Amino acid sequence: MVNARRSKLNEIMALALIVGVALMAPIEGRADEALTVEQVVELALEANPQVRAARARWLSARHSIEQNYVPADPQFLFTNGDSPKNPLWGNSWQGFYFTETFQFPGKARLQGEIARGSANVARLAYQAAARDVRAQAEVAYDQTVLDHALRKLNDENLTALQEVLQVVKVAYSASQAAQADFIAAEFNLAVAQQQADMLKVAEANDRTTLNQVLNRQPDAPLPLQQRLELKPLAAREEDLATRATYKRQELLEAALAERNSERALSLARLEYAPDYLLGYGYDRWILPSAAPAPTFLGTHNLFVGINLPVFFWIRQKEDVKRAGYDLTAAREDLNSVRTQTVAMVAQLYRQTQLAYRTALLYRDSLTPLAQQGLKVSLIAYQSGKIDFLTLTNAVQQSNNAKVSYVQAANQFLAGEVALEQAVGEALAQ
Repeated sequence: MVNARRSKLNEIMALALIVGVALMAPIEGRADEALTVEQVVELALEANPQVRAARARWLSARHSIEQNYVPADPQFLFTNGDSPKNPLWGNSWQGFYFTETFQFPGKARLQGEIARGSANVARLAYQAAARDVRAQAEVAYDQTVLDHALRKLNDENLTALQEVLQVVKVAYSASQAAQADFIAAEFNLAVAQQQADMLKVAEANDRTTLNQVLNRQPDAPLPLQQRLELKPLAAREEDLATRATYKRQELLEAALAERNSERALSLARLEYAPDYLLGYGYDRWILPSAAPAPTFLGTHNLFVGINLPVFFWIRQKEDVKRAGYDLTAAREDLNSVRTQTVAMVAQLYRQTQLAYRTALLYRDSLTPLAQQGLKVSLIAYQSGKIDFLTLTNAVQQSNNAKVSYVQAANQFLAGEVALEQAVGEALAQ
């Protein structure tokens, strides 16, 4: 129990270290502390600048809602009136005026709802950014695991080619094989050694890509669990398509855009209704003879005004038409995104299922069969029953079968990630 708790504590401390020094310090740990894909995704969502920026934009949009319900700032006007010599003194009266403009009832509500809809769109954009970064982290993780697996397979191929070279060398020494066979065996071994160098560079580049997603230095050490795990898709295609219509962020954004366009059309129609102004003024009569009466040295004033939409035939009319066309465009965009989403889910589902079946075929049938054929070919070549070309084909067939399994497995994992993006959430939910 103590060892289990200590191991768990070490894992938590390792994760805390990664988050705290994401840009500088290397990630160190034992093999059992290597990061899983879930842990890599969690770190990416925490550190990736794209996700942080999208979240900041969402929070910014949330603070643009309430101000739509507040009227414009009032205006204050001071007047020094009827001064015969200078406008600053010697005046006959002073006026103090306050005015406030108000929109026609209902406009502020629609403007606030539009702002709230825009904030919801920003929230969905943040969720979409998090979804895409999750996918980038998963793809980069899986690609790194793929490169590592290909390197191991190439090492196995090197071992097989070295064994072939040794067999051919013995046969050539006994004058049972042609010199061309010996040269070809050396050539194949050299090509495989060069391939090992290429695969090493590819794995390093993919680790750099993963570090970029994690907002870390390109060459920062990154311990990963190098395992390819294949689990069949549990959900049906119809269920995933249904979930996508309710969960995919682009579809929800299009629906919100349509709703905002409807509100914008209602707001454009309200432009025919006049806005109004209320004001209060107080006049202080300094010169009694200028006052309305000698006993009234202070008078109160009330102002009420409305704007007159006399140019409605070009201004409001065009606004309404424009809003109507915007609404039509938003509805068509929604239909387009909905159709694309259903088609995308169907295509990705079929491709992912095919990749899964292909991976199982190579893993359970073709790869063991090719390995058995290689063993038989080595024995047959030593006894002179087959030529060198047949032996080379057996080696290549065995290596190709292993590589095809790894590639099919990677295509399956990439298909799962693409399905999650198309659906808008993890498939396991």
